[in-house]
Amino acid sequence: MQTRDILHLLEESLAALAPGPILVAFSGGLDSTALLHALAQCRSARERGLRAVHVDHGIHNDSAQWARHCQAFASALGIELLVRRVEVPRRSDLGLEASARRARYGEIAALLVTGEILALAHHRDDQTETVLLKLLRGAGPEGMGAMRPLRRLGNGWAWRPLLNLPRAALREYAIGHGLHWLSDPSNEDPGIDRNYLRLQVLPRILARWPEAGASIAQSSNWAREVSSFVDAEASRALERVRGLDPATLRFRDWLDLPAALRDPVMRQWLRAIDLAEPTHFQAAELLRQIREAGEDRQPCVRWPGVEVRRYRDLLFAMRPVQYPPPDWHAPFDGRELQLPLDLGVLRLAAPGSDVRLPQSLYVRFRRGGETLRLSGNGPNRELRDLLQESGVPPWQRARLPLLFDADDRLLAVAGLYLAADASALLEPLGAQIEWHAPARAHASRRSASVELADGLG
Repeated sequence: MQTRDILHLLEESLAALAPGPILVAFSGGLDSTALLHALAQCRSARERGLRAVHVDHGIHNDSAQWARHCQAFASALGIELLVRRVEVPRRSDLGLEASARRARYGEIAALLVTGEILALAHHRDDQTETVLLKLLRGAGPEGMGAMRPLRRLGNGWAWRPLLNLPRAALREYAIGHGLHWLSDPSNEDPGIDRNYLRLQVLPRILARWPEAGASIAQSSNWAREVSSFVDAEASRALERVRGLDPATLRFRDWLDLPAALRDPVMRQWLRAIDLAEPTHFQAAELLRQIREAGEDRQPCVRWPGVEVRRYRDLLFAMRPVQYPPPDWHAPFDGRELQLPLDLGVLRLAAPGSDVRLPQSLYVRFRRGGETLRLSGNGPNRELRDLLQESGVPPWQRARLPLLFDADDRLLAVAGLYLAADASALLEPLGAQIEWHAPARAHASRRSASVELADGLG
């Protein structure tokens, strides 16, 4: 491909973008060197505002020298270069390459100003490797669609204008312009999956099927279109199967969805309430347990940071449930009382004034055997039965603050139930007991009584 063809491709791609400055991710390697140089030749890129960023991971001994090389190259083009040093955490669940990539994108995303466009030098060969890796990991259409030409990133966008170009075109461009680039020795390590594919597998595939790169790229494009279609259908299906509380799904309706929609609906549901998605194995285990558990069971599937539980007709998604210490208790006179863990505050509310209770009360949590008399002449009811009849999910029952008098008689359950004695105590004050639990995973600010009511099955 001739130089003018690459420049024409970039100009066309720039013209299709929304307004915004360009920030080039510049590692100093062949690909980003060619991209930065080519964008520096584009008048429209300069007019938008063009700068670059180099992230120094500090992993290699020569990383400081690489940063100086990048600084010199950008300066020669008259382009501002930001150099950022990041610490790459060593995590057991991520390899070094994945950890470095996460740290790099996190740092760059934080740099983007509103509407700024991050230019990335990924090309067709990168796309081919990504598709193969995704296939080997059992990905569906979204994964097979691999890298998208444009997607949201932080306050701006990630833009990949070179995805339809083979790496050979970038090498030809760089050599033709006498450019010098860095070679990362880690790219030759076959112990890294991507390198193994590039060094050992793809050369054999291309020797037998020379057009494999273009064919895989075409398949990736089709997979992206399928994924976009499934995504739109999943959004509509999610609205049909979600409960009144956004953190719930009607599980029978979810199971009745076509198999192609069940997984994307679940993932959209979890993303919407800011919870981590499961692995494919965890998703399959969730489906199995929900299908096979009897009506009297309450299956729960966990993965890091998330629990999905079934109760009655609903699936509930949440962060791991914490239970208060069984011996916790505190006096309550009507002023705001901070409860333990993430359980919010309890207080007495009355219109226009600060009210105090005329007698000493205290708050604790369930220990079992509590009873409540809802009316003056009525029977004592087991709290367990009341909560079950009301459909309060089992994992919430031990988290409800209970209000007792000095004789250890239960007077109130959060904002849900009042004993007859409590009503007689509060009515002359024109007051009511309010429990304000903190925001749920879906960022709702409703009171606890409303949240629980929404979750009734």
